[in-house]
Amino acid sequence: MSEAAENLSAQDLIAYLAQQENKTLLRFLTCGSVDDGKSTLIGRLLYDTKLLFDDQLATLERDSKKHGTVGEDIDFALLVDGLEAEREQGITIDVAYRFFTTDKRKFIVADTPGHEQYTRNMATGASTADLAILLVDARKGILTQTRRHAFIASLLGIRHVVVAVNKIDLVDYSQDIFEKIRDDFAEFARNFGFKQIVAIPLSARFGDNVIARSERTPWYKGPTLLDHLETVEVEDEQLAKPFRMAVQWVNRPNLDFRGFSGTIASGTVRPGDRIVVAASGRTSTVARIVTADGDLDVAGAGDAVTLTLADEIDISRGDLLVAATDQPEVADQFAAHVIWMHEDHLLPGRPYLVKIGTRTVTAQVTEIKHKIDVNTLDHLAAKELGLNEVAVCNFSLSQPVGFDAYTANRETGAFIIIDRLSNATVGAGMIMFGLRRATNIHLQALDVNKAARANLKGQKPVILWFTGLSGAGKSTIANIVEKYLLAQGRHTYMLDGDNVRHGLNRDLGFTEADRVENIRRVAEVSKLMIDAGLIVLVSFISPFRAERRMARELVEEGEFIEVFCDTPLAIAESRDPKGLYKKARAGQIKNFTGIDSPYEPPENPEIRLESGTKSVELLAEEVIALLRSRGVIV
Repeated sequence: MSEAAENLSAQDLIAYLAQQENKTLLRFLTCGSVDDGKSTLIGRLLYDTKLLFDDQLATLERDSKKHGTVGEDIDFALLVDGLEAEREQGITIDVAYRFFTTDKRKFIVADTPGHEQYTRNMATGASTADLAILLVDARKGILTQTRRHAFIASLLGIRHVVVAVNKIDLVDYSQDIFEKIRDDFAEFARNFGFKQIVAIPLSARFGDNVIARSERTPWYKGPTLLDHLETVEVEDEQLAKPFRMAVQWVNRPNLDFRGFSGTIASGTVRPGDRIVVAASGRTSTVARIVTADGDLDVAGAGDAVTLTLADEIDISRGDLLVAATDQPEVADQFAAHVIWMHEDHLLPGRPYLVKIGTRTVTAQVTEIKHKIDVNTLDHLAAKELGLNEVAVCNFSLSQPVGFDAYTANRETGAFIIIDRLSNATVGAGMIMFGLRRATNIHLQALDVNKAARANLKGQKPVILWFTGLSGAGKSTIANIVEKYLLAQGRHTYMLDGDNVRHGLNRDLGFTEADRVENIRRVAEVSKLMIDAGLIVLVSFISPFRAERRMARELVEEGEFIEVFCDTPLAIAESRDPKGLYKKARAGQIKNFTGIDSPYEPPENPEIRLESGTKSVELLAEEVIALLRSRGVIV
C-alpha cells in the first residue's frame, strides 16, 4: 500500500470515528401486551438494517427451526428472547437491552415483558427511555396491558410514543382498523401528557413500514418506523435544568487534595460557580473540575467529574450539590407515585430503606392516599399495595433529603425502595411534592432531657419487649417482673397488647397492615416513655421482625431488650387461655398468628425464655437477672 493510501485510510478512520462520536443517542423501549410482537420487531430492525454478523444470522436460522413459531420463516424474536425459558414459552420475561446504529443515529432499545406479572420489568426499562414503542395487535385492538404500559410510560416521564399497530397483514392491511386503534388510543391517553403520539401500521414479521414503506398500505402517508426513530427530536433537557450532582465519593488521595466525585444529574457547572449542599445549606464556590483527562472549563449532565471547592465545608457521600441560584426542596416527608415490585405487600408503617441518588435513609409510608386502577385510572382506597400495583403514597424519612419533583427532574425526583432485611429492591417511586408539614415543624429544644428525668428516678430507662405466640406467657411473665421492679422502687409502665387495643389502637384490625401500624404506634409510645426515664414493659405478639427492629432503632443502643418467650405452637395452643386458637381453627378468627398468619421468631434476642417447659416465676427471675447484669437494677 502506498504512503498516500495509508494516509487516506487513516484520515477516513479518523473521520468515521468523529462521525460516530457526534451521532445523537435515542433510548427507547418496546412494550405492550404479550404476543404483540415486540421482540420480533426489534429482530426485524436489526436484520433489515444489516446489523447482524454472519454467525448471528446462522444461529438465528438454526434456532428458528428449533424454537421458531413462524414455520419455515426466520423467527426474529429469537434475537432478543435470550433466556431459554422465554424461548420455550414464546414470551419475554426479563428486560433485554440491545444497541444498534444507523448512519443517522445510535440507539439503545429495551425489550420489555408483556405479561402483567412482569410489569415491574417494564417499569425498569421505561425509567431511562426517551421514547416508547407501544405495540398493539391489529386483531385485538387496545387491551388492558396496553393501557397499563401507556400509563406507566406516562408516569415515568416518557413524552414520545409510537403506537405500532402490528400484524396489520392479518387484517388485510385494513385502513379502518388502523384508524380506529389510533383514535381509541388517542382518546384514552389524552390526559397523559404525551408530547407526541405517532401511529404506524406495520408487520414486524414481513417488514411492512419498518424500514421501508409498504406498497400494501398506500393509504398510509406517515413515516416508517425507522424514519421516525432517526428523526424524532428528543431534546436533551437535562443540560438546561439547574445544576444537580449527588456525591458518590469523597476523593482524598492525600492531604493536599479533597474533591467530591459524582455524575452530574442535570445542568452545567463551571469554576467560580456558587454551589450549595442541599440538606445543610452550606455554600461554597467551585474551584476546579477534575477528570482523568485533565481539568475542564465546563461540565454538564452525564459527565463524571470531581469538584474541588474554595472552602472547607462538611460534605459526605449522599449529599446533593446544587446551584445556589436554583435550589431543590429539602424535607423529610413527601408525596410520591409508587410502583410496587415485590410479592410481599407494601405495608404503611413498616420501615424500609429509600435510596434517592446516592443517599440511603430509613423511611416508611405513612399513608396510602389511593391506589390507581391502571385500566380505568380510577382512584381506589387501599391499606396495602401488592405486586405491580400503583399508588400515591405519603412518605416519612428519618432525615431531610434534597429532591426535585419527578416531572421537573427525572434524576433527582426518582427513588427506589429497599427491604431492610433481604436488601431486595421492592419498589420504585416518583416524587410529586414535599409535604407542607415537613417544612414548618421543627424539634423543640428542651432543657429537661431524658438523662435528667432518669437521674431523678435513680434508674436506667429501658424497653423490655416481650414477644412470642399467643399463650406463650408474655403478659404473665412481664407482670411478675413489673411487680418486682415496683417493690424495688423503680418507675415502670406496662403496655399490654389487649389493653392498648381498647384505647390507642381500637381502630385497628388484625390484617398484616393493621398489625404493622399497631406495633409502630406502640413503639413510638415506648420511645416517649423511655424519654420520660421509665422502665417500659411491652407485651405484644409483634409477629414481624421488621417492626421489632424498627422499635429497637427508635431508641439508643442498650435501651431495647428483646425478650423472646419461646413456646412451641402445640403447647401455646394447648393452653389457649382465651379460647382464641379454637376459634381460629374453626375459621371464626382470621389472620391469627401461628394459624393463618406467620410469626417470625427473633434471630438474636437479648434473652430467650423457654416458656414451654419452665414456670413463669423462674422465667421472670431470668429476666430480672439480665437486668442486674446490664446495670438496669442493682
